[in-house]
Amino acid sequence: MKTDRPARFGAGHNRPHPHQDRRGPDGRPPRPSGRREGRPAKTGAPPLSIRGDLLYGRNAVSEALRGRRTATRLFLAEGVREDSRLQALEETAVAAAIPIERVPRPMLDDLTSGANHQGVALETSPFPYATLDDILSRGGTVLALDHLQDPQNVGTLLRAAEASGVAGILLPQDRAAGITPAAVNASAGAVEHLLVARVPNLARALDSLKEEGWWVVGLAAGPEAQDLFTVDLPTPIALVVGSEGSGIGSNVARRCDLTVSLPMRGTVASLNAATAGSIALFELLRRAQPPSVP
Repeated sequence: MKTDRPARFGAGHNRPHPHQDRRGPDGRPPRPSGRREGRPAKTGAPPLSIRGDLLYGRNAVSEALRGRRTATRLFLAEGVREDSRLQALEETAVAAAIPIERVPRPMLDDLTSGANHQGVALETSPFPYATLDDILSRGGTVLALDHLQDPQNVGTLLRAAEASGVAGILLPQDRAAGITPAAVNASAGAVEHLLVARVPNLARALDSLKEEGWWVVGLAAGPEAQDLFTVDLPTPIALVVGSEGSGIGSNVARRCDLTVSLPMRGTVASLNAATAGSIALFELLRRAQPPSVP
């Protein structure tokens, strides 16, 4: 049979309610704060908000400062090594009244999604795409990229295109890499000096070029492709480079007046789109050079 046990000192009704000293005027305990007691709330500057594009890498930033975009802020990582190239970027920004902000390197890492930014980034307006009419108004070689999706490949071809003096670039609007900061970086900023048009239908854009006198030449392997280095090519040329996986699409291939390929003498079957396209562009440039006078 149970017997009443004497209450210990401080037990029972003498023990304070666990929330008694924190109850509000209405007698109710406070609502939980959502964080552990004793842990300080996070403080610090709010994350940066980027408007437009954030270009990164010293070459890309340098060319963008000389290009057609409107730059609004130059970001430098704290502790970045001050060399002549960086000083030149700062001087250009100061001359153009572009604010310079020094930010922690981890913040710049986050803003560029972990890319190799070399301690430099530039907030700019979006890339100024040209129109098809802009390119049609110029003469010379046109490069058409048929649904390339890797920004590194696109950037490599853009750099080769600028170096070889093409008149313009055609990109499909859908299912293709555009002029993103990654592509700008891969081009070392060369795209900032190119006319690039995004077209809703690449095949129809090629039809427009053909009507204006361009010859459409596809770069592709296959039994019908002719050796680029020996075939006679009319001018001007719209060179088509196909996507990394499937090459030139059938609808675009029907617009090609002929296809060419690079002669392969090694054991590998082919080169990637960026390498093959770059070689082809410089072969077209070589052909366009006036003959040297002995």
